[in-house]
Amino acid sequence: MIYEFNGYIPVIDESSFVHPQATVTGNVIIGKNVYIGPGAALRGDWGEIIIEDGCNVQENCTLHMFPGRSVTLFESAHIGHGAIIHGAMIGRNSMIGMNSVLMDDVVIGDECIVGALAFIKAGETFPSRSLIVGNPAKVIKQVSDEMIAWKTAGTKLYQQLPNDCKNTLKPCEPLRSIPTDRPSQQEVYKRFGK
Repeated sequence: MIYEFNGYIPVIDESSFVHPQATVTGNVIIGKNVYIGPGAALRGDWGEIIIEDGCNVQENCTLHMFPGRSVTLFESAHIGHGAIIHGAMIGRNSMIGMNSVLMDDVVIGDECIVGALAFIKAGETFPSRSLIVGNPAKVIKQVSDEMIAWKTAGTKLYQQLPNDCKNTLKPCEPLRSIPTDRPSQQEVYKRFGK
């Protein structure tokens, strides 16, 4: 659902896909080829949310802020299932792991990887190419070229997903038996180069 709030209507590029079960409210700007998954809540009621081109915000993520703050996801940022981004900035081509929590005024540099379940306290800043894990989160090493290549490949799948959803996602009734012409999982893997 898309909601106007206090005079702000979300701006969503036509190439992006916001799942019908996601909620986008108010002062939110979504760039090109962005995927917003079901259950995601982007609340631009007290401040601005900017999501640049090629980002993804997966299922059950929350993006919000205190009054007067903002959330920015720079190009190709990848926000894993269930993450909470509260008034933080996420650098270009960075990945935030599943169920991580990033508090206000956090700055994640470019090409960082934040591990699943990490908690980053308010005001923390991490330089580019940091591997960040734990509660409280800390840098344990630098992100290698191989790690960022893996992350980038995963994000490219999500950058294809808006178009796939627009072309094939539709409500339906369930089948009551498995059809004989159902694609095998191997056929599905081939589509993703596996």
